[in-house]
Amino acid sequence: MTNTILVRDVMSKPVTVAKSVPVTEALDKMLDVGMDPLIVVHNDEVVGTVSRHKIVEKLGAKHSTEVSPNAIHVSNTIDDDFTFIYDDQEVDVLIPLLQERYKLAVVYDLDNKLIGQVNSGDILGKMVPDGDLASVMERAQFIDSGERMVHLRRKMIDENIARFVVMNEGKMAGIVSETDVAVALLKFRDSVDDRHQEHQVRNILVQDIMTTSVQAVEMGSPLTKVIDLMCTKNFSSVPVTENGKVVGIVTRQSLIQAL
Repeated sequence: MTNTILVRDVMSKPVTVAKSVPVTEALDKMLDVGMDPLIVVHNDEVVGTVSRHKIVEKLGAKHSTEVSPNAIHVSNTIDDDFTFIYDDQEVDVLIPLLQERYKLAVVYDLDNKLIGQVNSGDILGKMVPDGDLASVMERAQFIDSGERMVHLRRKMIDENIARFVVMNEGKMAGIVSETDVAVALLKFRDSVDDRHQEHQVRNILVQDIMTTSVQAVEMGSPLTKVIDLMCTKNFSSVPVTENGKVVGIVTRQSLIQAL
């Protein structure tokens, strides 16, 4: 199925950030281009990646409350969650790497020059898994709209969960992701005096930061339609409903796992 598809056929332009810039700038860039993680460079060399997950972890840490977000640099949040590949290799080589561990592949040419990147969205723009919607969705994680954001952040870090479906009185009220938490923490840290942050941050609830404009898909929807929706709208996940009830969620990672 993928024998004729090369990395250069699916790769996109690399999105980089210097390791010396503040995490606030990195997050702004992520939101602007709709990309997570970003490639971190130093002296034109790739040194790692920075993700929203790492930013959330850093901003919410107790030892970071005495430091301005603008003083926390990307170098403090660098991860090694990437692999590399050459543009003339086949995509078949890359897919297992994205399935097993990595979120991003850095693409080099034969001169070892950075020329591109490949993530799940790039591949899904060219390839569609076999099967139906039910075969690619995963179990949705739920959280109550009245839960505290600090508890949500802890669950995200401890259980490695990137998003939750928010429930209110038994109905879906929205989705809350690492992006929502990162943005909320930055706004909070910028607006509240350091002396009061540890106490006041506990007043922020999930319902205060969640995304309410959620576009779900009904069980039985064609898989091609779901992927097209995710690629067109740049969604990383879409809840799946049946008779008005959330029965699962489709993510880019669950789609890559099905290839």
